[in-house]
Amino acid sequence: MIFKDTQTIKNILNTLIVYDIFWAIFAVIDSLKGVIYRTTRKFNPDLSKEIGNFILTLLKILAGGIGLGAMLQVWGINVTALVASLGLGGLAFALAAKDTAANLFGSFSLLIDKTVRIGEWIKVDGIEGTVEDIGIRTTKIRSFEKSLITVPNQIIANHPIENFSRRGVRRIKISIGLTYDTNSIQMKNIVKEIKIMLQHHKDIAHEEPLLVNFESFGDSSLSIFIYAFTATADWESYLQIREDIHLKIMKIVENNQASFAFPSQSIYIENFPQSKISKGIEP
Repeated sequence: MIFKDTQTIKNILNTLIVYDIFWAIFAVIDSLKGVIYRTTRKFNPDLSKEIGNFILTLLKILAGGIGLGAMLQVWGINVTALVASLGLGGLAFALAAKDTAANLFGSFSLLIDKTVRIGEWIKVDGIEGTVEDIGIRTTKIRSFEKSLITVPNQIIANHPIENFSRRGVRRIKISIGLTYDTNSIQMKNIVKEIKIMLQHHKDIAHEEPLLVNFESFGDSSLSIFIYAFTATADWESYLQIREDIHLKIMKIVENNQASFAFPSQSIYIENFPQSKISKGIEP
């Protein structure tokens, strides 16, 4: 068949040649990944990977479009006339592609505003996890259950984003309850010692607000409110710091001969006069 002199065989061979040429172009684009990343790093070191991926995707789409047009041209299809004929259905195409266009402009806004970066821990529209990839149409988020969630960029661009990776501190908010047999001197000393402990703790952000107050008389406890910030936002370090603070608070309460309260009720039975009981009056 190869040596048979027909136009169809020629078109097939020419199509395969065009395919090989553009397959090689795709391979060259992939091999230039490192060069593109280094170039984008000069303009924006923080978003070099995201912008580099965006440029690589655009180059592949452009090469694929040109390659497809060249293949159609081999078969005698006038690509220029075909593109011009699309104008007849332009309105229908625009309506069908409006979500794609919205996602495309959403990706532009994410890159320009530097809203999120690959590797950051974010929460948007109820979805929480680590950003794995920011594409032209979608952003891939790896949840903490290790499932991969693909989110259209227009959703990320049009919803509030909580970026946990960009906070330098992390809040500690504790409310502890002491039993009602704690006297005022004990309470005053406990509040004072907890505050001093936090003020001298090496892992507490001292430039942030720090509050320790006897807050309220609860139903079954005397409540102390504690409010501070750790000097790190790392989750593991935060848990270790919080544990250390909890243990120090327990030690302070023990040293002041006080006790932690738990939900309870006390029932007081009133003694009736002996005269009423002797007359047969039941209490």
